[in-house]
Amino acid sequence: MDNAAFSALSLHKDLLKNLESLGYQKMTPIQAQSLPNILNNKDVIAQAKTGSGKTAAFALGLLNKLNVKQFRVQSLILCPTRELADQVAKEVRRLARATHNIKVLTLCGGMPFGPQIGSLEHGAHIIVGTPGRVEEHLRKGTLRLGNLTTLVLDEADRMLDMGFQPSLDAIVEQLPRNRQTLLFSATYPDQIQSISRRIMTDPVMVAVESIHDKSTIQQHFYKVNSDKERMTALQLLLQKYQPESSVVFCNTRRETQEVADELVDFGFSALALHGDLEQRQRDQTLVRFANKSTSVLVATDVAARGLDIEALDAVINFQIARDAEVHIHRIGRTGRAGSKGVACSLYTDKEAYKVALLEDYLDQLIVGEPLPSMQLLEKRTFSPSMETLQIDGGKKQKVRPGDILGALTSKTAIGKEGGADTITGSDVGKINIFDRCAYVAVKSDVSKRALKKLGQGKLKGRNFRARLISS
Repeated sequence: MDNAAFSALSLHKDLLKNLESLGYQKMTPIQAQSLPNILNNKDVIAQAKTGSGKTAAFALGLLNKLNVKQFRVQSLILCPTRELADQVAKEVRRLARATHNIKVLTLCGGMPFGPQIGSLEHGAHIIVGTPGRVEEHLRKGTLRLGNLTTLVLDEADRMLDMGFQPSLDAIVEQLPRNRQTLLFSATYPDQIQSISRRIMTDPVMVAVESIHDKSTIQQHFYKVNSDKERMTALQLLLQKYQPESSVVFCNTRRETQEVADELVDFGFSALALHGDLEQRQRDQTLVRFANKSTSVLVATDVAARGLDIEALDAVINFQIARDAEVHIHRIGRTGRAGSKGVACSLYTDKEAYKVALLEDYLDQLIVGEPLPSMQLLEKRTFSPSMETLQIDGGKKQKVRPGDILGALTSKTAIGKEGGADTITGSDVGKINIFDRCAYVAVKSDVSKRALKKLGQGKLKGRNFRARLISS
């Protein structure tokens, strides 16, 4: 029997029959690795991107053990945005169509609350929703999850990026301890490891991506004749690779600020990170770099410690690091999660001894490459895809990520579906909430619209000042 065939699994006959009618025959790699464990009622952490077939993996698991006769909520699927929740609910209904009377209900922010209460009163087997709105229903007692057997966190990394950690914690507190928990995430940062330790029992780890190794990093070395040429070389490399996110390492605080300022003068979106920054400036700098509204971070080694940025596209050493181990640590920040990374290092004759030490450490000959063509300087500098809005309200004002997402994506009289003011969940990036302020990343082409919506709308029944932050 083919191990990758759905028929090799212990699935109900009606599910298998339906899969056949849908043309699902062979499992995708993530399904083949996760489904046997899911059907065995184990907690599973699966590292997989959208398009890998992950929705069918968890949907088949929860449908297989669903008791249709028990008209109670048995499964909860949490998603970061309304669009993803709608997509997931549609797929669950498709996979369940041969099983009669299964009720799937979506509970998302940005939609009227009243009709959702009515739907909940009629009952449901499976809830698909966003953390903010699900938490609100639990808080108001309109949703009860005492009969829950399965919790699914879909795109868990994105939910944490968008600041939903407090909502997730509040939801999990109200769930039965004796349940199955399935966590799907494209990346596996420390935050995911920490949440999985708290909410899961002996989870099985499955991944379909290659783990980070040095072979995914392309190293390039460029010899320059002076410090002035070093700055030109940096511009050329940024224009050649056009990285969505890159860190430029400098050896001193002063140099870090000078390089960042010069890059801004040349039209790049750059910020400096060094020890002289106040905490508020440091927070804002890290938020803007992590949410992709700034593409270049110029940093010292000390300031960059603890920088939890997944998968940098490029690391550029403005000078060679003081020792070989620091160099390895710097370049190891790129090429993660199986993606290709680029590491470029600039050096002068004065740094020849550092290059020799590095050759010994890497056990390879370092040969300087010619710099990219000077014509690249005539090209327009590239812009980030996102912009950041700052809102003058935070944890102290009880502002939550779901409130911000809901205010941005809600349909107003002037923002009906498809209208000029429509903003979708996919237009919204990371949401960070501090004590007295909050930051939200939005796609550049909707930033003015987003600012207008936040200015006109209300959060927690109050108006908060919002503004666009630029370099």
